[in-house]
Amino acid sequence: MPLVDYGSSSDEEENELILKKEVRRHDTIQTNGSMLKRTSQTETELVSRKKAKSALPSLPSSLTDLFKERERPPDNPERHQGRVRTRAHIDGSWPVHVYLSATIVSTDTANNTVKLPSELFDIVSTLIKSARKTAPSTVSLLQSIETRRDPKAIPTEAEVAEDANELHISLTRPLYLQELHIGRFVSEVRDAFKSRKRFNVSFSGVQSFSNDEKTRSFLSLRVGSGHAEIESLVTEMDAIAERYSQPTFYEDPQFHASFAWAVGGDVLNDKIVEAMTELDSEVGHDLRHSSVTLVRVRSKEGTHRIEVNSSDDIIVLRNKIAQELKIIDPSTITISDQPSAGATPMDSLSGKTLGELNVKHGDLLYIGFAEAAVQPSAGSSTSSVVQDAVDDYLDTQNGLIKRDKDPKFCKHSANGMCDYCMPLEPFDPAYLEEHKIKSMSFHAYLRKLGAHEKKQGTSYVTLPSLEEPSYKVKTNCSSGHPPWPASICTKCQPSAITLQRQPFRLVDHVEFSSASIIDNFINYWRSTGLQRFGYMYGRYEPYPEVPLGIKAVVETIYEPPQEGDSEGLRLEDPIEGEKRADEMAVACGLQRVGMIYTDLTDDGSGKGTVLCKRHIDSYFFSSQECQFAAVMQQKYPNATKYSSTGTFGSKFVTCVIGGNLEGNIDVSSYQVSNTCVGMVDADIIEPSVEAGIMRVKEPTAERYVPDVFFKYKNEYNIVVQKDAKPSFPVEYLLVNATHGFPVKPAPMFTSSKDFPIENRGTLSQQDAGALHRYIESGNLVDIASNYHFLLFARSMGILNDADEMTLLVRVALLKQEEDANKLVQTPGWQTLLTVLKESARSSGGGQGSSSGGGAGGSAGASATAPWTCRHCTYLNTNGDESCEMCGLPMG
Repeated sequence: MPLVDYGSSSDEEENELILKKEVRRHDTIQTNGSMLKRTSQTETELVSRKKAKSALPSLPSSLTDLFKERERPPDNPERHQGRVRTRAHIDGSWPVHVYLSATIVSTDTANNTVKLPSELFDIVSTLIKSARKTAPSTVSLLQSIETRRDPKAIPTEAEVAEDANELHISLTRPLYLQELHIGRFVSEVRDAFKSRKRFNVSFSGVQSFSNDEKTRSFLSLRVGSGHAEIESLVTEMDAIAERYSQPTFYEDPQFHASFAWAVGGDVLNDKIVEAMTELDSEVGHDLRHSSVTLVRVRSKEGTHRIEVNSSDDIIVLRNKIAQELKIIDPSTITISDQPSAGATPMDSLSGKTLGELNVKHGDLLYIGFAEAAVQPSAGSSTSSVVQDAVDDYLDTQNGLIKRDKDPKFCKHSANGMCDYCMPLEPFDPAYLEEHKIKSMSFHAYLRKLGAHEKKQGTSYVTLPSLEEPSYKVKTNCSSGHPPWPASICTKCQPSAITLQRQPFRLVDHVEFSSASIIDNFINYWRSTGLQRFGYMYGRYEPYPEVPLGIKAVVETIYEPPQEGDSEGLRLEDPIEGEKRADEMAVACGLQRVGMIYTDLTDDGSGKGTVLCKRHIDSYFFSSQECQFAAVMQQKYPNATKYSSTGTFGSKFVTCVIGGNLEGNIDVSSYQVSNTCVGMVDADIIEPSVEAGIMRVKEPTAERYVPDVFFKYKNEYNIVVQKDAKPSFPVEYLLVNATHGFPVKPAPMFTSSKDFPIENRGTLSQQDAGALHRYIESGNLVDIASNYHFLLFARSMGILNDADEMTLLVRVALLKQEEDANKLVQTPGWQTLLTVLKESARSSGGGQGSSSGGGAGGSAGASATAPWTCRHCTYLNTNGDESCEMCGLPMG
């Protein structure tokens, strides 16, 4: 494989001119403007001896000449067939070009004879002569065509030796390397190609090209067969060129071998090609109706190359496309010559040949097809997996991290690219470390798994199937022994577990759509001093701060029935309440995204500060919390099509509200690793009395516990492996996520009124009286936008779910007066208002004792006379003991 540099004749003349000057400089010296002959060696020695004591010796001319400015070589187009320099001459910079040589005239060294010119040589000779009839300035690149009178005469051995008559197929653009880099560059090229074998190349037509600077145009033969082999060579060369900050080859290259050129970017164009092939009907017919045509087809599966004949029917191309892309129904394939133009079904073109449809060698066609439903296997199916919308969106993104041109290191033009500004992969470890991203996103992890396959040169990447860890003993072992616990073998027992930090996370950030969500939640602790638990409802969205990241946007918190304590809490049977909360969330377009609870203790200073119980010297997430989070994450798995089971991991997050080092209230967000979920599911671990330590359970007759290890750095900063039994730190099971609030909040629920929150007992009781007062307190469009109001209104069982409740939710979300007017006219809403008024009248205007689902109830506190609030001076007439305006008590 030749590696050449094209030095012009002006470079040689420059070297010759400098050499002559150096010779003259040694032969003569100039004194007082006249030229004298150099003195003899004896006279020079006498003069040197006399001055030796008084003067230092002069520097040799070979050293002083290094710092003299050399004359630039002249740029004379007349001496180079009209060619001009397109790049300024730089000392020490050499042009380099890597190409494949296709020899069309060769000698038989064994018999010491010269072979006849090949048919290809005759065609090229005829084409050059034909081109000159239209473009007289055409210059041949095959010298023997110029020197031999009869192109079909047998060349002499001297002609073959002097004029190799090679066609060059470029593998690189023109490269410019420093002299000190050329040796290493050549070695890398040789090492890359030393294992490559020779292969055959065919040519399928004539096409015109021009160089990048549009100073010359070329007549070339398009490559037919051998395209794939050449493309693999170009891929190797691109990798080498990038290491030397050189440009890579052209995108979607059309490989060719030039045989003639002319000055000017439009002298040899497609019209010249058409005219010169028409001049010779025999050659033109051979070129236009070549036996092999290589067509490029591009689809959502990537770009593929299909070999067909110009005389083949379009159906032949369709069938080969279906075979290459494994399309089940070829009748659905459509074709177009533009990516956005209307596609034509290939079946509608049946009966027409590729030549009639003007499909030429190297053409790029865009195809589409319908994907048939994949039949599920007996074990599992991922064809019907419904992913979250955010996963479907991120599947379509490449995730590359764009970088601007580095002003210090990038030396290329604005349209160029080098190692310092080329996009980074979303899993690039240096980028993640620089931006303090502890774990890569889940979709970046998927890209990392598929990166190896991409490096192998496949047209598209098939991501490997994800498998969740399972540490249970297999019950149906194929070895034939009795099932566990009667017997066990290496096939059915789980492998040893080596604990390490999970490198990815399924949720990167938790965003609370409004600060009032957290404020309303911790108000319970402020009022009672008791801890509180709730489920977060929201949605998942892309998180641009992390490459291919996902954030959970929290819109509301549902608080299930619970019994709180200053140091903890206990959840009651939540099945019915959680079901209603989930149904209302789905009606609002939300889903359960996680859980949140408080761990707050007042520090007694009276400044509103709290104790910091979670820090580096204690724990951040206790072993008991890890186990609870693992159970919840297993209950809410993440649906993904990249898993053989249809699920992998979980997007369920856990938020803890506690005190930070400054004594302020802060939120921390966590998930536990898939390993932790698998170990909890297999009943291998359990919480310890020490919060930051997780215990490994002892094996029993029914419980198999595999070996568990973890790695850490010892006092000598050496990574060592330690047995995790009987316990290990919980940090090996944690995955951290960030949290925050939007810069411009746009919450889903925007009511200016507060409706009592569910399951807060006497502190905030939900009943018919509270619902009646809430509805009467403001405009329906405003008050409807409250999740807790919607949940309680639905629990009354008066509004019809199909129509009236759907309309109420529409008013809450879209906030349209038109929808509110329709709701007010519905029978269900009128019935609800009537029931609430009767309930208020029967309770004497006070708070009823019924809660949750009833509309009536026994009488509450007796009515009182109108009174004026001493805090805000508002005249209260509703009989309540608290001010309707400011909410403060009457006393």
